[in-house]
Amino acid sequence: MPKTITKPTGTDWERVKRDAAADAPIDDQTGPYDTNDTAAVAAYWQQATITRGRGRPPVAIKRPTLNMRVDADVLDAFKATGPGWQTRINTVLRDAVAHGVVKD
Repeated sequence: MPKTITKPTGTDWERVKRDAAADAPIDDQTGPYDTNDTAAVAAYWQQATITRGRGRPPVAIKRPTLNMRVDADVLDAFKATGPGWQTRINTVLRDAVAHGVVKD
């Protein structure tokens, strides 16, 4: 019969099981508030501010999303111009409206 070898994990699992069974409060004062005090938790999150992370910056006027079909060769021509091809399509359409090619 082969021996079962277990590596020490560094965690006192018996203590963890005892604490879980006793529903002992968490003794962790490393955070900004006492996690066992519901009033302190609520007060912390009440005064917390959310900062925007990475991603596209907010704009004053959000442009609507559009799904449209165009000929493959037209799309390929715009994509071949490199990054910003969608903005260039928008510019061409805006110029067409401004010059009366497209009626309001």
